Amino acid sequence: MGRKATFAVSTLNQWALDFDGNKERIFESILEAIDAGAAFRTGPELEICGYSCEDHFYESDTFLHSWEVLADLLKAPRCKNIIVDVGMPVMHKNTAYNCRVLFLNQKILLIRPKLMMCDGGNYRETRWFSGWKKVRQVEDFFLPRMIAKITGQTIVPFGDAVLSTIDTCIGFEICEELWNPHSPHIEMGLDGVEIFVNSSGSYTELRKAYVVCDLVKSATFKSGGCYLFSNLRGCDGQRVYFNGGSCIALNGDLLNYAKQFSLQDVEVTTSTIDLEDIRTYRNSLRSRSAMSSASPAYPRIQVDFSLSGDDDAMLPIAMPIEWNYLRPEEEIAQGPACWLWDYLRRSGQGGFFLPLSGGVDSSSTALIVYSMCNMIVKAVQTGDCKVRADIRRILANPEYIPASASELCQRLLVTCYMGTTNSTKETKHRAATLAAQIGSHHMVITIDSVVSSVLAIFSSVTGYFPKFDNQGGCPRQNIALQNIQARLRMVLSYLFAQLMLWVRGRPGGLLVLGSANVDEALRGYMTKYDCSSADINPIGGISKTDLRSFLNYFKDQFKISIIADIVKAPPTAELKPLIEGQLAQTDEQEMGMTYAELSAFGKLRKQQYCGPYSMFCKLTQTWSTTYTPREVAEKVKHFFRLIMSDEHFWLLVVNSLFFFRCYAINRHKMTVLTPSYHAEAYSPDDNRFDHRPILYRASWYWQFKAIDSLVDNGQVKRTTSSGGPNKRQELSKQRPGVPV
Repeated sequence: MGRKATFAVSTLNQWALDFDGNKERIFESILEAIDAGAAFRTGPELEICGYSCEDHFYESDTFLHSWEVLADLLKAPRCKNIIVDVGMPVMHKNTAYNCRVLFLNQKILLIRPKLMMCDGGNYRETRWFSGWKKVRQVEDFFLPRMIAKITGQTIVPFGDAVLSTIDTCIGFEICEELWNPHSPHIEMGLDGVEIFVNSSGSYTELRKAYVVCDLVKSATFKSGGCYLFSNLRGCDGQRVYFNGGSCIALNGDLLNYAKQFSLQDVEVTTSTIDLEDIRTYRNSLRSRSAMSSASPAYPRIQVDFSLSGDDDAMLPIAMPIEWNYLRPEEEIAQGPACWLWDYLRRSGQGGFFLPLSGGVDSSSTALIVYSMCNMIVKAVQTGDCKVRADIRRILANPEYIPASASELCQRLLVTCYMGTTNSTKETKHRAATLAAQIGSHHMVITIDSVVSSVLAIFSSVTGYFPKFDNQGGCPRQNIALQNIQARLRMVLSYLFAQLMLWVRGRPGGLLVLGSANVDEALRGYMTKYDCSSADINPIGGISKTDLRSFLNYFKDQFKISIIADIVKAPPTAELKPLIEGQLAQTDEQEMGMTYAELSAFGKLRKQQYCGPYSMFCKLTQTWSTTYTPREVAEKVKHFFRLIMSDEHFWLLVVNSLFFFRCYAINRHKMTVLTPSYHAEAYSPDDNRFDHRPILYRASWYWQFKAIDSLVDNGQVKRTTSSGGPNKRQELSKQRPGVPV
């Protein structure tokens, strides 16, 4: 006879230190699990306090308030006859642990601390928590008095144990333990644990959604069992957006999963399984059975409770399904939009202000806001009361119901084209047309008089009148004249952001949106404190290549025709005087490399941890059909610093033009980089993700000497795709320095 049990995993949009809101979302997920017939509910990592409390984990208040929330959950009348698994920080013997707390009918069954901390990428867990090193051991934990009064318990088990119910055995992993080569579910499975529970705080990166699904399916394919994976969703106070995607797998098959991106704060995913299917599957794996007989035992906490019923023979069970992964373009359309929504509704502001130039970057930012509006309209139309209440509060209109995405965009997004004599009519037209097609409240202003006024002050003090380089000025004058335009746009952006809602008769202010992409940040191709300096930046972790793909997808999906012109236009800052009405500068020409090459440098620098020498060695192979080894060497050097003769070195120190163009001497800009939605694994964000120095020896003398030695001695062997000699090298000797 089958033993059928229903399990529930919760996807929650928690917020660091929002103990009231976090408790309500946890409680709602428990009630939904009960209504679905589940006898076991789990939730995401550190769900009571929020994952991103960071140095607040040093404060005793965070631990106190977490216990207070747990007390309210224990006392809740409806939290009965279901095993509840919640996450919170716990102090044991004066050491802080990231824990799961299991309770049933006002009794705490087990406190299970995390064994393996995560310190890669955006994670810094060992700064605040210690991993539990006593594998398969438990100790007595003395409960706080407020909890003991509710449970009637003085001590409870604390440590690496499993729950043994009447009908099955349940074991626990916490986030990183699934990713680790020595995952606990292997040993637990060999010891007869049938249900694996993982509570996670896994964040989004483009093209990475498949990772969790593969890990969860693999965990149960090798040795059988049911895996319950519960993840956070949303922006809980940081640059990352937690990935959602909670799921349930059985014996290597996916049974159910939650959405990756959604405005829904609480999503409960359930599946009913037959426990006998686990036993049958495992018994057929004879090598596993042989290992199981010698496996060390876990401490078992006896629980007088059954997850299955006596009358469930006809209860339908979940069947295997496939995970429909979003394309990267869809991830860009939805992920940053959800991140902006969380930031907007939790910041207390009334919308967004965006300097709209008509280029790829600012247009992408505007379209992400439009995508957010579209998601809000759909959520309200499908009856999401929380989204409806939030948008009414933001717009200070208690009766408001959005009619369309463009109508809502008109209320939430103010765009402004800030032109000068250096701007072209084409960019002005593209900006105005895009604003009209998405419905933003658009303005066109000219800032020449402001620029002239600032320069007049400088000239009145110094008696000097700077000129652009094509007017006879030196490089320092040229870049200073460009930078003042960019920085004044930032000043005007904040002026309009603070006052536009006042002008429109609404309370509050607007969040200023930045629109510098991850490649520009990596290269430092931006003016410090210009209009790339903003409150938040939804595309700061996305490459120019991906943004172009996103725009093409959005054009087809939402029928916005002007996008075709935006994608075709060459990227330009439009800060230098036009020549006969035409552009005098483009981004790639000024940077000395393409955006595709920048992405390649970024991935090697961050994801493969390459310095200049190893980067050169890898790129000579990757670019073997495009560039000679000497050309690759020059490009690598150019990425890390400009190539120049010794007599020009001191010009590097004083000339801000080079600060505009070079990685090494632009690292200081990362300290003021606008907080950006994290999407790309080579983000140069100094504040959280990329902890490299901000001051380098810009000559890279030793590193570049090693590269030159390889090139000069002919030690780099170039091959074609078929493995034979490449004749481009011989041709390049005839025309040195000229790409063939």
